Amino acid sequence: MPENRARRVARLVLLVVGIACVGFYCEAWLYRTAFQLYENWQFDHRQAEQTPPPPPQKRVALPAVLPDPDRGAPRSKVDGPGGIVGRISIPRLNISAMVEEGVDETTLSRAVGHIPGTALPGETGNIGIAGHRDTFFQKLKDLQPNDQIDFTTHSGRYHYIVESLTIVEPSDVSVLRSTGGKILTIVTCFPFHYIGSAPRRFIVHAVSE
Repeated sequence: MPENRARRVARLVLLVVGIACVGFYCEAWLYRTAFQLYENWQFDHRQAEQTPPPPPQKRVALPAVLPDPDRGAPRSKVDGPGGIVGRISIPRLNISAMVEEGVDETTLSRAVGHIPGTALPGETGNIGIAGHRDTFFQKLKDLQPNDQIDFTTHSGRYHYIVESLTIVEPSDVSVLRSTGGKILTIVTCFPFHYIGSAPRRFIVHAVSE
């Protein structure tokens, strides 16, 4: 009898934990989806009205390590206010997401983040963006050289071609440095199916057409 009671309690606990996990996932999915839908609508509406782009933000130093999209980072006072930078899309993989300034936990839970200290679309330099490997960038594992990446802002639409795919340590911030030209660098965690905070970074380098 005590054993059967213990089993019933264990099943009840597992059921409650399962329901809580599903509820947490659904809440996160609804929040992310609602944010993306609203910001997409706002972005397209402002483009139709030809609203001038916001003034450029103050440039800060590159981060000491690559962003950890699995965990996010606390927002620094030097990052300045957040805000929508534009929309990134990879047509072949059917990826489309709004890009917001910053790589803190809140930003990466609802959008792709523009890494502070890196260039902005249309500028000469290296544009760095980061996103979760299990949400917006889940399909990056299928990306191939020569795939096209589009980055649309209120200033225009910029096209990039994937040049290389590499895997690096989080300390390798050299992937964000500018070497001349117009470069787009995407950062996400690796391995893609790792349980927990993944230890390495998957890097996509693309060059302007």
